[in-house]
Amino acid sequence: MPWKMRLAFKLGSAITDASRRSDGTIKRRLLSFISLSSSASLRPYSGVRSSDFTLNPPHNLRIRVFVPAQPPSTPLPILVFFHGGGFAYLSATSTFYDAVCRRFCNKIQAVVVSVDYRLSPEYRCPAQYDDGVEVLRYLDSGTVQAEKVMEGIKLDWSSCFLSGDSAGANIAHHVARRFCTEATSWIRIKLAGVVSIQPFFGGEERTESEIRLEGAPIVSMERTDWMWKAFLPEGADRNHEAAHVFNQTIELGSTFPPVLLVIGGYDPLQDWQRRYHEMLKKKGKEVRLLEYPNAVHAFYVFPFEESKQLLAEIKAFVEEKRSN
Repeated sequence: MPWKMRLAFKLGSAITDASRRSDGTIKRRLLSFISLSSSASLRPYSGVRSSDFTLNPPHNLRIRVFVPAQPPSTPLPILVFFHGGGFAYLSATSTFYDAVCRRFCNKIQAVVVSVDYRLSPEYRCPAQYDDGVEVLRYLDSGTVQAEKVMEGIKLDWSSCFLSGDSAGANIAHHVARRFCTEATSWIRIKLAGVVSIQPFFGGEERTESEIRLEGAPIVSMERTDWMWKAFLPEGADRNHEAAHVFNQTIELGSTFPPVLLVIGGYDPLQDWQRRYHEMLKKKGKEVRLLEYPNAVHAFYVFPFEESKQLLAEIKAFVEEKRSN
């Protein structure tokens, strides 16, 4: 790994550690001084226009919408994206995630809706899942079509994909499950797939990969333990269904969409991700596994060769599932 990337990983881990208090709270004021963020822009940038909307002021629930600056005349798929950060860090405005969503929008030719969900520990589970479902309800209402950023854009409502990395992939899974199992009438939206990039799942036991890869970039048992404790309902342990999604009695619904699952060979969470893969197969769900043996957690945010390969795979997955 180039030294600049090693430094970026070390700096990110150091900031995370410095901001965490032993009482389970976060030094938000400290983070406000050092967090890197990017603004939305209706003027084209990297082939994309973007705009921010607040959906629920009391919850400060916001979305950032990205559209191609020169859209085709045909309807575009919708990619709802949930950022990572252990449920407690980062946002839709974070520079890394703004850049990720621009790449998705431009290369896949999709309307990307990046969700600025509530963070833990101020808001615990299921607040983040509630926010995800609320965003889908907003999209299903068709209101977004009237926004200025959407001028000249046609939407393919039957091709809505949920996506996310790490904690965001956890949210994407639970939002998809609720979409498919709750007694809600959806007018426009149909889920066509889930793009799950190195999802953050867990349990009380220590897996072989967590032990073997302790000391790998970004993820450590001490950090993930803290994040689960800050996120899960008071008194819950890591075998709570929000983290431990592998229980065969948990209903996913008959319409749970196909999943593209991404695993990195240097990600300590990979054993949990493999269990997720096995759980989906046992439930008869379609799941495609992509493995990158040399990839660390959150690799795709950085300009690795594997990042380009993954973007091409996501584009192919979206195009394939749109045609079904």
